Amino acid sequence: MTLAFTLCLVTLFGLAAIGTPIAHSIIVGAIVYLAIKGQDLGIAAEQISYGLYDSFVLLAVPLFIVAANIMNAGAISERLLRFCVGVVGRFKGGLGHVNIVSSLIFSGMSGSAVADAAGIGKVIIGMMTQGNRYSRGYAAAITAASATIGPIIPPSIPMVLYALVSDTSIGYLFLGGIVPGLLMGAVLMAMNAYISHKRGFAADEVVPIREIPALTARAFPALLMPIILLYGIYGGATTPTEAAAVAAAYALVLAAFFYRSLSIRTLRDIMLDSVKSSASVGLVIGGALILNYIVASENIPTLLANQMVGMEISPMAFLLGVNLLLLLLGCILDATTIILVIIPLFVVSARALGIDLVHFGVVVVVNCMIGLITPPYGVLLFVINGTTGIPLIEIIREIVPFLIALLFALALLIFFPSLVLWMPMMFGYVG
Repeated sequence: MTLAFTLCLVTLFGLAAIGTPIAHSIIVGAIVYLAIKGQDLGIAAEQISYGLYDSFVLLAVPLFIVAANIMNAGAISERLLRFCVGVVGRFKGGLGHVNIVSSLIFSGMSGSAVADAAGIGKVIIGMMTQGNRYSRGYAAAITAASATIGPIIPPSIPMVLYALVSDTSIGYLFLGGIVPGLLMGAVLMAMNAYISHKRGFAADEVVPIREIPALTARAFPALLMPIILLYGIYGGATTPTEAAAVAAAYALVLAAFFYRSLSIRTLRDIMLDSVKSSASVGLVIGGALILNYIVASENIPTLLANQMVGMEISPMAFLLGVNLLLLLLGCILDATTIILVIIPLFVVSARALGIDLVHFGVVVVVNCMIGLITPPYGVLLFVINGTTGIPLIEIIREIVPFLIALLFALALLIFFPSLVLWMPMMFGYVG
């Protein structure tokens, strides 16, 4: 490791430690490296320009953000919630199950954990805490935990970013996330059922069976979105990026014309929020592109891969080591930074050890989503705290059982790759 690269890292982590936004920290660290190396500082701008404008796949990110924001602003999320209450609200701890199932469904539309928690999550927390049926901390904790499913079931913004840095098929990554997402939902529902019986949580008001068809009919157009996306991608009609555009257009038509719940003013606010969110993600991507250029210049991925092969480390030991590291990093770094900055260091090593990159990518994204609820920097904990005013200490106290359940699901995905690869192989993936 050269002096220039060492100073780059010291600058990056030093600035991040004092609260500088991670994107700015990366860019300043990269400029320090280029200055010490005597390279043209214009290389930074060149890397950002080439990386952002030559990557057609990146267009999927702002489009999925727009789709998620429209879903939240319209009446779509409310209809989905009523449908979920009708289906699973009748069981003990019913609203907890509704919370998880609604996240499973909404994840097929947004691709964003933050959109899930800030939108539909806020509504269901109000339902759970009404009449003191559930404590504030429990309602917030299960909402944060279930929101982690959002980027696992397709579409998924983090998987788009992983595909960018690993040159892996987005389509197969999306397929690989379906079973893990359902598994995460299952373990969370099992934990909610256990806690509900232990604490004596009541079932929600039972919706008569005869009303469920009507609730399903109202929610059906929204439930169609993930099916349309997957059919478009795997039927060969659209690329993943074009599917993102279809998702945004479908959400707009649904909210504006079918449900008639979207005004011009609301649409303007949605677009402004989407621009801000996209710019925030874009800035991190730009910084990561510069840093990836520096890492490639230092030949670090190849050195790591050669060292791993030379040590004769087993693929499973490598996977366990990387996942332990990512869990620790998830306590202090956000998922986007980990995927764009840290993961490129390990992709070459994973390939050299014969680890399937679709399996590796899905496991990495699941790990990063668990990091979103890991104190002290769990982004979802802060999002829910900011949108509901529920104290962080109450949320953190209740999040531990759900964190354990998700770690159990992660372990299953690591030890049993077929859980990830079964669905892609059904559609022709050969690894």
